[in-house]
Amino acid sequence: MLMDILIVLAVALEAYLLGSIDTGILVSKLIYHDDVRKHGSGAAGMTNMLRTFGKRAAAMTAAGDVLKGVLAVCIGRWLFTFLSGELFSQYLGVYLAAILAVVGHLKPIYFGFKGGKGVLVAGGAILAVQPVLFPCLFVIFLICLIPTGMVSLGSIVMAACYPFLTLGYGLLTGLPGRDLAVTTIGAAIMAVMVLYMHRSNFQRIREGKEYRFGRKGKDGQVKK
Repeated sequence: MLMDILIVLAVALEAYLLGSIDTGILVSKLIYHDDVRKHGSGAAGMTNMLRTFGKRAAAMTAAGDVLKGVLAVCIGRWLFTFLSGELFSQYLGVYLAAILAVVGHLKPIYFGFKGGKGVLVAGGAILAVQPVLFPCLFVIFLICLIPTGMVSLGSIVMAACYPFLTLGYGLLTGLPGRDLAVTTIGAAIMAVMVLYMHRSNFQRIREGKEYRFGRKGKDGQVKK
């Protein structure tokens, strides 16, 4: 039992520390000799990187954020193979890793606990946890993004749909009750975190001031 608890703690720690490696901040500081958090929305995510430094910076940020979400979940799943008994659901490992990776991205220990909004990290984690749901979520994202140009709106709607899709898929596949509870609660926690970090975007959307993909931000032209 003690070993199982230590494994759970190890999963939480590896995921948080991996999530804290903020790609946007590293790219902005190492390549552009600036801090993306000083510009635009103040976040260190792909959208703010795009409007501040351009497409290449946004692509590097997106790739790094998705990758760390995938890695955190894969490491968590592997560590849970060493559990001694049935004290914890196997799904706890992957969702614990997914949640803590997002927390690390939101509040990175290496960068003063000020990071991005966690959407791409969550996306990478979902890709590793439940790849079958990823295409559905991506379509939902595009349905919101294409007509409005607002990445934030797509992220918000996608996050809100995720727990319901998780629950529906679990019921459809006959997932045992304990595992169904873990996956649904885990998905809901991830969704709430993403929605909470987009609270300022809600306000800008209501005011008609939200950044739209491909347009100039208020702080100037997008740098190449």
